Amino acid sequence: MEVAERIRAEGARLTAAERRVATTILASPQLVAFGTVADLARTAEVGAASVVRLANKLGFDGYSELQHCIQGELSAQLRPAAERIHDSSNQSVAAHAEAELANVRATLGSVGDEALTALVERLADPERPVLIVSGEATAGVGRLFADQLAQLRSGVDCVQGSEVAVRRAIALADARSTALVIDLRRYERWVLDAHAALADRSIWSAVLTDGVLSPLAQRADATFIVTAGSVGPFDSHVGTLAVLNLITNSVADALRVTAADRLGAIEAAWGDAGALTDGA
Repeated sequence: MEVAERIRAEGARLTAAERRVATTILASPQLVAFGTVADLARTAEVGAASVVRLANKLGFDGYSELQHCIQGELSAQLRPAAERIHDSSNQSVAAHAEAELANVRATLGSVGDEALTALVERLADPERPVLIVSGEATAGVGRLFADQLAQLRSGVDCVQGSEVAVRRAIALADARSTALVIDLRRYERWVLDAHAALADRSIWSAVLTDGVLSPLAQRADATFIVTAGSVGPFDSHVGTLAVLNLITNSVADALRVTAADRLGAIEAAWGDAGALTDGA
């Protein structure tokens, strides 16, 4: 991204306040694309003047030009893969490594302590069933998270299938449930509808999505912002996996004793069945 490159180039010259603004821009570019100077300043916890000064240091003629540049970059990222594949990108190992490391750093760097604590406390409570709702593109990492969480505790289910199945699952969900909803830009309509139905039932939800202005974030109790930049036609899910790993490990730590018993029972069952082999 052009803006990210400018921030890296000017990093040494930025004040502490300007660095907070820059960090916020990198973590939530949608906030800049669709928000105001005041929105960005409030999120970064700085004055509006710091936002304008940063825009000027980055070579933009004020906030509006910075915003226009980010809007253009996001528009390019939102294009279908069929269009993005024609872009001339650097496909070297180094380019991929830089992009993926940036995704992980930005995603984990934006995790809020309050949101993480609230989610982990609920996921570690065996009296609260867990519902996982994930779009098709993120279904793989969502399924992996559900499988690992189910090894730590009971009462973990994925909400999926036809509209009849999804609506039935939500209608019958325990009011104490915790929902984790995962979907990034170009959202699947059924995911948005399912999340709205959960909110209408006042079921607590955390979302993994691409920005604070995401339609999912608007109705969530806790939001985790995922950065999904890629040098190729498809969005990266490395950042999504990184934050899900953080959540899983935090729950494992909170459930250390009971989780150890469950994991021990699982390992014993695998051993008795000879289900795993080292290839020998």
